[in-house]
Amino acid sequence: MEIKVLGSGCAKCKTTYQVIEKVIKENNLDVKLTKVDDIMEMMNYNIMTTPAVVVDEVVKIKGHAPTESEVKTLLGV
Repeated sequence: MEIKVLGSGCAKCKTTYQVIEKVIKENNLDVKLTKVDDIMEMMNYNIMTTPAVVVDEVVKIKGHAPTESEVKTLLGV
């Protein structure tokens, strides 16, 4: 599984990355987590607000920092 956090580095974007990273580590998941802060690459996902979370190239969350429970549901934990 590959997860990308799209965002320019704002507080919500950093929080999103940290929450997802925490869930991955706590549940020992085999997930590749990356940050995407390049505007041109973010535009490929057709999002207008950040942060956005992309799971296996599908936008799952946009415009807010997810809670731990929301990430767990997203990852099937």
